[in-house]
Amino acid sequence: MINSPVNERSTRARQRSRGKVCVFTTGGTIAMLETHDGQGLMPARTGMQLLDAVPDLASVCDIELREFSNLPSPHIHPRDIFALRNIIREIIDRDDVDGVVVTHGTDTLEESAYLMELTLSHHKPVVFTAAMKPGSTIGADGPMNILSACMVAVSREARGHGVLVVMNEEIHTAREVRKTYTSNVATFHSPGYGPIGLVDSDRVIFLRKSLIRQKFDVSHLEEKVGLIKVCEGNDDLFIRCAIDNNFAGLVIEGFGRGDVPPGMVASITQAISSGMVLVMTSRCFQGRVLGVYGYDGGGADLKRRGVLFCGDLSGPKARIKLMVALASTRDRNKLDSIMEMEDISWGK
Repeated sequence: MINSPVNERSTRARQRSRGKVCVFTTGGTIAMLETHDGQGLMPARTGMQLLDAVPDLASVCDIELREFSNLPSPHIHPRDIFALRNIIREIIDRDDVDGVVVTHGTDTLEESAYLMELTLSHHKPVVFTAAMKPGSTIGADGPMNILSACMVAVSREARGHGVLVVMNEEIHTAREVRKTYTSNVATFHSPGYGPIGLVDSDRVIFLRKSLIRQKFDVSHLEEKVGLIKVCEGNDDLFIRCAIDNNFAGLVIEGFGRGDVPPGMVASITQAISSGMVLVMTSRCFQGRVLGVYGYDGGGADLKRRGVLFCGDLSGPKARIKLMVALASTRDRNKLDSIMEMEDISWGK
């Protein structure tokens, strides 16, 4: 008999003490199959079918299955994940639960995981996982990812690391991870940081610990927060649209260190005067924004006008963070500190 990598890993895992993991399914490619009528991949697999596809999963841990939804991740809204957070907060407090795994679509996984990281405070691990290839495809990565995620969720070493993303035998933090490839199974990386750990056949290995942790005890999200990406020659159309629609906040994914074309400056000033909170991040893949340039639309100029800067977060994650921050406070000094990560304990 030739063991598959999944079989080999789960066989070795029998040597460890058992624990209990609560698995929440939300949908995504991991739960999809090709339709017979040629319409493409569609949600089709139940949570039990996902778990049944993982050989000897029961040898790693006991499983409690909760089917939350079966949606493509582009259909998931932050309010859905916030509702899931409320359920997980109750489940993870139970003495018989060692950790939680959430199966999710890859397209918006990094946003959902980061929202969970910001709003759920617990030492037990919450692990997001997914698949780039559906179960009916040769090389389907879902079963291995589920097994790896459960190994991490039941691991004592995973405690205190916050919300994690486990894909392709790597462990990433929710804050740092990004989807980087449209179709490759090795799509999730943490640019500038790297994984915080690895999942091997016989054990979970942590290499480092992230020191940036922000937590917020909020009862809701501020949903009227938008995101725009700056391009060469941009005017102020989208900012005026945000003003006209009474947005509470707007994230601008600017050039380089956090700069915009001069055609956007007047409306940025108007938006801030109207009470909207504007946050700057960069469209670059790595590095933090900083007010360096003093010309019209340069970062230093925008900082003087009241734009807040947001470290090295991606645009989508900066939007999630602003939705949470605005639900916590409307004080601009506190918001500035939150977005700049100067006070990483505020909101606990």
